[in-house]
Amino acid sequence: MENFSQKNILVVGAGLSGRALARYFASAGAKVVLTDQRQEQGLADLQSLRDLGVTFDLGGHTESLFLQADLIVVSPGVSLDVPVLRAARQKGVPILGEVEIAWRDLDAPLIGVTGTNGKSTTTSLLGEIFQAWGKEAFVGGNLGTPMIEAVDRKDWDFLVVELSSFQLEALDRFRPKYALLLNLSEDHLDRYPDYNAYIAAKCEIFRNQTVDDWAILNADDPQVVALEDQLQAKIVHFSSQQPLTEGMWRDGGELVWRWQGVEIRFPVADLLLQGRHNVENVMAAMIPALLENCPAEIAWCAACRFNGLPHRMQTVRVVNGVTWINDSKGTNVGSVVKSLAGLPAPVTLIAGGKDKGGDYSPLVSALPGKVSHLVLLGEAAARLEQELCDVESTIHRVETLAEAVSLSALLTPAGGTVLLSPACSSFDMFSSYEERGENFQTLVMDIPARKEGTA
Repeated sequence: MENFSQKNILVVGAGLSGRALARYFASAGAKVVLTDQRQEQGLADLQSLRDLGVTFDLGGHTESLFLQADLIVVSPGVSLDVPVLRAARQKGVPILGEVEIAWRDLDAPLIGVTGTNGKSTTTSLLGEIFQAWGKEAFVGGNLGTPMIEAVDRKDWDFLVVELSSFQLEALDRFRPKYALLLNLSEDHLDRYPDYNAYIAAKCEIFRNQTVDDWAILNADDPQVVALEDQLQAKIVHFSSQQPLTEGMWRDGGELVWRWQGVEIRFPVADLLLQGRHNVENVMAAMIPALLENCPAEIAWCAACRFNGLPHRMQTVRVVNGVTWINDSKGTNVGSVVKSLAGLPAPVTLIAGGKDKGGDYSPLVSALPGKVSHLVLLGEAAARLEQELCDVESTIHRVETLAEAVSLSALLTPAGGTVLLSPACSSFDMFSSYEERGENFQTLVMDIPARKEGTA
């Protein structure tokens, strides 16, 4: 741990990561202030922080605290462009993120997983592989458990961390041994000025890597491949669409791992995870484990047992011949396109929520021949309807998720699928994609099953 004793540390954002940071710095003897634009009644777990000596600046941000701090540490949800942070930066106050602070206090090899889609599945699966191998692996980051909580133990064999673009914005020396970039598509354009700025944030994961480190890249994503000339790390590719000289790729019904003259094949049919995107996630997760000399049989058996995460293409129920799938985590267009690709027609797609500023046009080619009905709700419904008005799907507008489920039950014939994959964040109607998904599941479980012989 660096010497934070008696230092003035300002933690910005009182969410899960911010509260964990405040505890960390307080235990290091720092004078900690936790600041948040929300009032105290909207926050949790503050009394335990008071007991540690943490003080609070709530209901806004007091600029003098930012200018007087020895160090400012921002939670992932806080934009670095807020005026008080700009003022502190101009004064020369160092501004770092939670990931940077945690990494400096940890010794185990770190595997950082980023990309627009598939991060949580890949991170969780890699954790399962290490566990099956008998290794002690911290699994967290954007997935749920803040990385700073890993410092409570010093005996980790590996750190497996999901990294959002937000978490990659405030880095300095952070250097993962393995950096995985799964894919790139438009996302979070409500936070970034343009797509290039979003990509630049993702690329921060590679900035401090050297020739002793590894970059694991999707060979099928041209925007990912275009970044290779900028990287210093050794590159390993995975592909679901083309054979590779070395790396891992899909060859019909098998995955092929070829490395340093050794070739191993794995039967795709053994996987519980379905869909091309999940096959890509499996390949990405297996590569760092195999490079760390995890026995291939152990890695593959763990991958085959893994059945995915909640709210990610999760089959809720089959009722009246209709399959209902919860993909509430599908918060961007690229994710929805991949989810639809793995489903047979006809599909009723429930979409909409808080607009993230992305381009909905990829749906124009993804819907025809697949989606019969498009049920739209939330703040983004009007924009979605306008941009998708020329597709052959029938468009319906509703006010609530309950209405969306009721209407979809009437519209979808036996043999069809209802997919909740919003292409938007949840924050206009729900506190999180998890709450949205759980609400959807409750509504679906309440659908009455028709008696045989009734329409």
